[in-house]
Amino acid sequence: MEANHSVVVIGGGTMGTDVAAIFYAAGWNAQIVEPALAARGRLLETVAAAAQSIGVFGQGGSVDAHAALTEINWSDVGIVIECAPENLAVKQQIFRQLDTLAPAHVPLTSNSSGIPISQIGDQCGSRERMLGLHFFMPAHWVPAVEVVRSEFSDEAVAQTVSAIMRAMRKKPVQVKRDVPGFLANRIQHALMREAIALVDEGFADAEDVDLAVRYGFGFRYIAAGPLLQKDLAGVDIHCAAATAIYPYLHNNTEPSPLMKNLVKNGDFGVKSASRKGFYEWNEATVAREQARYQTALKKALQILRDEDDAALADPA
Repeated sequence: MEANHSVVVIGGGTMGTDVAAIFYAAGWNAQIVEPALAARGRLLETVAAAAQSIGVFGQGGSVDAHAALTEINWSDVGIVIECAPENLAVKQQIFRQLDTLAPAHVPLTSNSSGIPISQIGDQCGSRERMLGLHFFMPAHWVPAVEVVRSEFSDEAVAQTVSAIMRAMRKKPVQVKRDVPGFLANRIQHALMREAIALVDEGFADAEDVDLAVRYGFGFRYIAAGPLLQKDLAGVDIHCAAATAIYPYLHNNTEPSPLMKNLVKNGDFGVKSASRKGFYEWNEATVAREQARYQTALKKALQILRDEDDAALADPA
């Protein structure tokens, strides 16, 4: 892995530039494929700013923008990460190109948040080197990244990709089967289904649901995941509570009426013209909330890095 110091990122949108910034911060050369000329012109500035925000710790990183995969210099590429729009046909076309252009030793990964890598690589001959590599927004701040195997994935390739992620100061999460939603999104959407249902049925406002998570059980998650936390508190306590609560939890198989109505009305949150979602927004509140959010992420990341540094210093 030491000989490979270049990543190919396909897609120069928000996710693609943040992923490229992770490698740039580590001193890698980021080759970004972005067909849109205007977007290509902004890539260096955007990637460099994101890398600076998380702290550059490597030497010699650079950013190169390309209009097509055929322009890539493959001589020192260690990994390819596809960050194209969430469209199966588009991703399949990209992977068919990669299957023939990328040298056989280069892992080919997709940042898809829900499309299984087995479907994306369905028409390719080198499926053993293909993995899901799912980052979480904002990709340069959130430490976890899911390494998703299909039934065709070579375990050695998965371990190589995991090692690259650890070198980027990321926390690779091993997902042994490429089921829809993978690991984190399945857990997250189970929470979201219940949270939105509680608002939809009038049990609470959006503000109180968010307060309950951030200042209640969610507060503990920076220190311990849900299963470790139950070991610390007592599995018997959770089992007793589950017996009483589970019969009343929602198990609907489609989005709630509240969410459907928001989408139907174009109320997507801060990005929508209405500046509405679960909350109402204006320019000032958006700027204030985004600044607070970034500050909180930065402090949370430092807590985890301090914990990692302590573990390295005292492995026992």
